[in-house]
Amino acid sequence: MKRILTAIVLIAAVLALVFFGKLWMIVLFSAVVAELAAYEYLQIATTSGSVGSPNTRIPLWWMASATALLFVATLPNWPLEAQFPLLSALTMLLFAWNGFRAHRDTLDRVLPDTAKGIFGLIYVAYPLTLIPLLWKQEDGTALIVFLMVCVWAGDIAALYIGRNFGKRKLAPRLSPNKTWEGSIASVIGSVLAAGLVMIASDQLSARGNTILHITEPAWQSILLAIVLNIAAQVGDLLESAIKRGANVKDSGTMLPGHGGILDRIDALLLAAPVLWFTLLLKDAFGLGRF
Repeated sequence: MKRILTAIVLIAAVLALVFFGKLWMIVLFSAVVAELAAYEYLQIATTSGSVGSPNTRIPLWWMASATALLFVATLPNWPLEAQFPLLSALTMLLFAWNGFRAHRDTLDRVLPDTAKGIFGLIYVAYPLTLIPLLWKQEDGTALIVFLMVCVWAGDIAALYIGRNFGKRKLAPRLSPNKTWEGSIASVIGSVLAAGLVMIASDQLSARGNTILHITEPAWQSILLAIVLNIAAQVGDLLESAIKRGANVKDSGTMLPGHGGILDRIDALLLAAPVLWFTLLLKDAFGLGRF
């Protein structure tokens, strides 16, 4: 029951923001989620590693401020091109911090600690900065709804079909509970959900409401749903790999019945960049708008 109630509250909050929120609200909400997920990542990163090796040292002040700065760079007065120079500067700052603070017997930790820190920024914070950037696009509301619905529907279908009918393991070393039956059901769930979004778009457009306006052909939307679902499933498995490497079951306990924040957004962390890159490819090859 806790799992269902938590999911309902989260979905309602996200949809309310997407449909009725302002840009600063989307940025703030995404940034808060990123900060919490980054904190959970730090807890995992500091416990992972071989037995007997010293704990990873990634300063919390760096992760928190770096995550916030990446979101500041999504605001309208910042050029989009500023994100990558900023990411480079933050990397060098962490590198210098680790290097000059290291003692003679901990110099071997400078590179892995810096790598884990910058990976956390790229893995957790950067993908979530794409949410407000996607929302700002033409038909951005439809883009975000399509993305979220595909991820949510795939996750729900995989959970219930895999739990009740799953027999063949998908990737037992990464996630023992994932099955091929659940994975296939996940793809079908995302495609069906995408179809419902397209039907809703057509119905609303026929009444003069373009809030879910989609102009691309149906086959492109279905293909996009499949691509996003695969990305989401891979994202889920990769987060499982990180947790198993650190010998933890959940990334945290912030969400009743769901574990941590990172556990809930792991699929989105890969699906959002894939959607962004797909839109870039569509523009580059003149394949039309979403």
